[in-house]
Amino acid sequence: MEQGQRQSDERLHIRALRRWYATFWVLLGLIPPAMGVWDQPDSTRSSTLALLSLLALGYLITGMFPGNPAVRRYIFLGVLIGGVGGVSYLMDGAASLFIVSLPHFWVLAGGPRRAVALSGAAAAATVAGNAARSAPDGEVLTGNSVATLIGYAAGVLLGLWMHRVVGSRDDRARLLAADLERTRRHLADAQRRQGAAEERERLAREIHDTLAQGFASIVVLAEAARDGIGSDPGRSARQLTSIERTARENLAEARVLVESATQAGAGAAAQGTGPASVARTLRRTLDRFTEDTGLDVDADLPDVECDRTTRIALLRCTQESLANIRRHAAASAVGVVLEEHPHGIELEITDDGRGFTVGDSLGFGLNGMRRRLAELGGELTVTSSPGDGTRVLARIPTKG
Repeated sequence: MEQGQRQSDERLHIRALRRWYATFWVLLGLIPPAMGVWDQPDSTRSSTLALLSLLALGYLITGMFPGNPAVRRYIFLGVLIGGVGGVSYLMDGAASLFIVSLPHFWVLAGGPRRAVALSGAAAAATVAGNAARSAPDGEVLTGNSVATLIGYAAGVLLGLWMHRVVGSRDDRARLLAADLERTRRHLADAQRRQGAAEERERLAREIHDTLAQGFASIVVLAEAARDGIGSDPGRSARQLTSIERTARENLAEARVLVESATQAGAGAAAQGTGPASVARTLRRTLDRFTEDTGLDVDADLPDVECDRTTRIALLRCTQESLANIRRHAAASAVGVVLEEHPHGIELEITDDGRGFTVGDSLGFGLNGMRRRLAELGGELTVTSSPGDGTRVLARIPTKG
């Protein structure tokens, strides 16, 4: 897009330069001979004005049509060669018209060789016209002829130099455009790779927070049900029911992930976090935790308003914290507090378990929670030490 805009700007610039040169050519190339011929005989004046008018009309017709096809350009240059030679034959001073007309050949000829050849033909026509006019007086080489030849030589040198400068600039522009295109492709590839990596990380986090947690719960419940099937059949039956429910939820989660649903959609589909309030969602999760583990949870869950993404993040943090408590803490008391503040929402989960050294924790769960909250502009603070329990505090800023 930028390259196209740059090319369009260059075309507009070239058109503006051509308009300025056309004005310059008319003022200094056509008008002086037209003014100088007024004191000449009628036949000379009429013929000269006719030739000058033909040149002006030819250039006007050539410039009126976009694209300037080669045939039309060469017709005009042929008319220009004949016109310059004719004016040179009809009156003195045609060298100035030839010199002012030289840029036409370099602009319209289509290459330096053609420009040199065609401008040389115009120089020859000018010199021949001067020679034919001066032949009765015996002059072979007039001042106009000398000026024409000097102007031609200077025009060739200047034209070749300008062609080299412009060609060098065009080469640099092409190299720059190629570099920009390669950079654009590399950037697009890097963005695709980054997007794929982020998607893999998202799926890994979702699998860990949903399927892996569900399977871990199934394993714990199955072990408990097996151990108590003889001594407490009723409790084992409830645990088997919980296993079935967890397995069905995991199956639903797996289907959502396979269908490449969005993160919000996945949470809403499997955990009921669509239009439901965050308090009710967390309460159901805590009730399941109590049912599966037998631990009572002291929960303060006011009805806090938040968007779906925030509800999912709070739910995932709660699920991960409860899973860690179940597997590692050996706690006897769990507390969950949800609060809304002017700056955002805070969720605090505490337990009186064995605790751990936070700096030594390299698990995927805590890092996954931190990344999930960071995506929402929030943060996760974990406070714990061996023998002192654990405190997990999740903060998510309020949007808007």
